[in-house]
Amino acid sequence: MKRGIKLKDLGIYIHIPFCQSKCYYCDFVSFPNLDREIDFYINYLIREIEMYEELLKNYSIKTIFIGGGTPSYLNPKYIYEILNCIYKMYNIGEIEEITIEANPGTLDEEKLKVYKEAGINRISLGVQSLDDRLLKSIGRIHNSEDFYNTIEKIRKIGFNNVNADLIFGLPNQSLKECEKTLRKIVKLDLEHISYYSLIIEKNTLMGRLYEEGKIILPDEELEREMYYLGKSILKDNGYKHYEISNFAKKGFESKHNLFYWQLKPYIGFGLSSHSNLNNKRFWNFSNLKEYYHRIDCGKFPVAGEEYIDKEMEMAEYLIMGLRLVDGIDKNEFFNRFNLNVEDVYKDALIKHRKGGLLYIDENNIKFTSKGLDLSNQFYIDILPE
Repeated sequence: MKRGIKLKDLGIYIHIPFCQSKCYYCDFVSFPNLDREIDFYINYLIREIEMYEELLKNYSIKTIFIGGGTPSYLNPKYIYEILNCIYKMYNIGEIEEITIEANPGTLDEEKLKVYKEAGINRISLGVQSLDDRLLKSIGRIHNSEDFYNTIEKIRKIGFNNVNADLIFGLPNQSLKECEKTLRKIVKLDLEHISYYSLIIEKNTLMGRLYEEGKIILPDEELEREMYYLGKSILKDNGYKHYEISNFAKKGFESKHNLFYWQLKPYIGFGLSSHSNLNNKRFWNFSNLKEYYHRIDCGKFPVAGEEYIDKEMEMAEYLIMGLRLVDGIDKNEFFNRFNLNVEDVYKDALIKHRKGGLLYIDENNIKFTSKGLDLSNQFYIDILPE
């Protein structure tokens, strides 16, 4: 790196596509019971990370997120090796957050000690529910007791930044069951809660069961009740609602996810991972054989890419930024694009302000509560044709 060059901030995503069992709703690229492939894959993943040294030499790594699959399913030595490679290759002097996704029941004290030693400072647990009947119905292999035991171990080793993912709108879930999980979760005083509505994807077991009429989902009205109930309970217990589906104690917002929502550059390593860098969006192969082959040929394992022109970048900046409850700062929009956001999107902003979807003041643009529910109506009006 040349002296005097200002480093640009960068987030890193690392994909670990292995898990013990595939959940019924999961459409991520992940492979259950493919342990024989793990050592091979990690070797290629590290080779890919090394390939980007020159391209990323002027970036400062701010966040790392290790997702999957179930990264905590692996022997922790692999996680240590991956992070050690990043530390050797890149500018990590200003790193703020390193997250690993984990499932309850896959963590023990030894793994957690290795994570801590490797620099991980945030654990994100896929809890989904604390109702054992519901967990079983969606193919989760843990139960509520596993979750409580896992939290105890995490705290014992000294992690003080923990997220729990919850899903509402599960098959045959009642409002009372939803509330019960929320009441139990807030008692644990975790630093961050992600609260998502179930999405049925076609190429999943749950998608097939739904098409065959074998599962019944809460109707739209009940699902909205669950969402508003979650917002209410979490806010009442000291969580700031800072993004449509995310709630945090003060200072514990997900720094990595903010890179996505604020349209900052990020790089994805590993199978099927996505990147956004230098006005270009690109994504890796989802097939292991092709991924390995490209790296063996000394090529980036990129399956496709698209250029993001200024018009699209502005629209995406607004779309992603408005996912945040505080919205976007007009001055930051101007500093980035050298244009006033109210000049660029004048008609759409006037229309949806009058319609009660947007709140606009001297400095900010943000969705109203109604706007958060009906955000797609605004997005349609600002996306380039």
